[in-house]
Amino acid sequence: MSTPNLEDLPHYTYDDYVQWEGRWELIYGVAHAMSPSPSIEHQSISQHIASQLERALESCQECHALLPVDWKINEETTVQPDNLVICGELEKKTYLSKAPTLIFEVLSTSTAHKDRTTKFKLYAQEGVRHYVIVDPQESIAKVYRWQDGRYIKVLDASKDSVEFDLGKCSIQFEFSKIWL
Repeated sequence: MSTPNLEDLPHYTYDDYVQWEGRWELIYGVAHAMSPSPSIEHQSISQHIASQLERALESCQECHALLPVDWKINEETTVQPDNLVICGELEKKTYLSKAPTLIFEVLSTSTAHKDRTTKFKLYAQEGVRHYVIVDPQESIAKVYRWQDGRYIKVLDASKDSVEFDLGKCSIQFEFSKIWL
């Protein structure tokens, strides 16, 4: 059996994406279903991340913690990071159009490969300053910093405290507080 040619697959744009029901991501014109819904463990870890980011950013008027929101990179790519920090004025649109400064993706069985490969490359290409891949099964978060056009691994965090330089401010993040 031969592998299908990419030109034979459907190719979608943002105009198609906004018509779809349910949760989806659109990456390079390819539709990615965001189902089934994340597990309770995934959601709990994401909530702990969100709560900690919110507290850490209380004194920074420049940066904002957000839960999944559409980030429209271009007409063929719209993603929804699990947790993110955007610095600067929030746009008055239904989506973000500029790169977040910090992104956390919490791995699920159905998204792990995409988060580790496709999104890793995409976020580096878009200049996301910090990318954190959270693995609930291993209780490890791989922390990357964008430098010289690529990601440099900072560390595998479990009980570590990491400082994230967000530009106008920096935050301290306690990884020991996100695990169940």
